[in-house]
Amino acid sequence: MSVDRSDPDTHLIHVGGELAYTTAAPLRAEVDRVLADAPRALVLDFADLTFIDSSGLAVIVHAWREGQSVGTTLRLRAVPRFLTAILDITGVAALLGRPMPANRAVGPGSPQSAATA
Repeated sequence: MSVDRSDPDTHLIHVGGELAYTTAAPLRAEVDRVLADAPRALVLDFADLTFIDSSGLAVIVHAWREGQSVGTTLRLRAVPRFLTAILDITGVAALLGRPMPANRAVGPGSPQSAATA
């Protein structure tokens, strides 16, 4: 994983290798660090991703949900075919394409902010 913050409006995280139970926590922590700056967009680049499990998928959903709460748009880049299929089958692709309903927005201090993906 590497992070590019050279554009203050769009932060980029390159994700490579396996994104699974044992490797998802560092990505989630980095997503949280990036979103603390509330950039306009967060781009997750999966060009070098070789595997993802449900823990990795949960990090993507977490990034979308937390991004929504701070006004950051989540974009996925260089998504491999296997990840595209997983996103479609699980419904995450449709989720990423829509804003979180206002009555379900999660922000700091709200009762739902402790929930995780």
